[in-house]
Amino acid sequence: MRPFSWPGACRTTIALWLFVLLIFLPIIGERHAERGWTSVALDGSTVLFSMALGLTLFLPFKWSVGLPGPMQWLVRALAVIAAAALNTGFDLIFQAWIADHVTQAWQTLPADFRRAYSSTLNYLLVFGVNMMLYHVNHTRRAWMAQELRVSAANSMAQEAQLAALRYQLNPHFLFNALNSISSLIVTKRNEDAEEMTQRLCSFLRGSISIDANELIPLEDELSLTQEYLEVERVRFGDRLAIAIDSTDEAGAVLVPGFLVQPLVENAVKHGVARSNRQMEIRIEARTEGGFLNVTVSNGLPPTSADRQRVRSAGVGLANIRRRLNALFGTRAALDTDQVDGRFVATLRIPASLETYTRLG
Repeated sequence: MRPFSWPGACRTTIALWLFVLLIFLPIIGERHAERGWTSVALDGSTVLFSMALGLTLFLPFKWSVGLPGPMQWLVRALAVIAAAALNTGFDLIFQAWIADHVTQAWQTLPADFRRAYSSTLNYLLVFGVNMMLYHVNHTRRAWMAQELRVSAANSMAQEAQLAALRYQLNPHFLFNALNSISSLIVTKRNEDAEEMTQRLCSFLRGSISIDANELIPLEDELSLTQEYLEVERVRFGDRLAIAIDSTDEAGAVLVPGFLVQPLVENAVKHGVARSNRQMEIRIEARTEGGFLNVTVSNGLPPTSADRQRVRSAGVGLANIRRRLNALFGTRAALDTDQVDGRFVATLRIPASLETYTRLG
């Protein structure tokens, strides 16, 4: 946003004085009723001098911007008084010159102190308005520029926060994966270790290509989540069962990157890892009423202590809620519940027409 400058001052001053001329035109016409339209035009032309004086007011206005408040208004008030006095003097001189050189009919116009006093008051009022318009425009531009700076700062802070929330989650998974690979090597399960390493590389390549601050199609997010689960499947074997069910419409909706994967990681950590029996992680995605609903559910651990850990959920769900709030405000939510022996996490985010990408 550019500061208020000379082009803006010109537009403001010209518009103001043309408006003043429009208001005073009937009075000027009545004053010269017996002298014809030539006299009306000559009298009205003095507005050009007033415009020039109005523009010169921008000089003391700009100079006074950096001064303390009382000094600002003192400088501007003195400038307005000087402009009003100059314009009144010009009117009297112009009237005398017209009477001597153009038309003697102007000699009958009053040129006494009463007219000079009335003109000065009028000019004080209009030049005062001229100065106030400069102040209003300058203040408005400065406020808008400040709003843009604050908005940009908030946006950068929000992006930094979202990135921090994303990378707060990844080290947990990476540590577990590397620890699992190490365990596979120690126990001579070299083929499993090689497979897990390849799947981990595939997952990391996919995660690096996604910016957590940008929106991506849900189907891409689910594809990355599938790669993550394949890494964990090598680690847990038959204890981990996977079921993903997403409609084409839901898959085309744009979502924040790494929004579903932490939910699945939470299901692995608090469900599969704490159970000796097979646990199914089920992902379902549907659109309904302008919203995308993504549900991630997993079987509950057998012991009450582990079930309590699932209810507390840890840092992952709290981070997701903060990301949703930063991106969508109150329009998005993450709810958790226990239904029929399963822990269920449900994401609900806006899915307006603008967020669909692959539907004709």
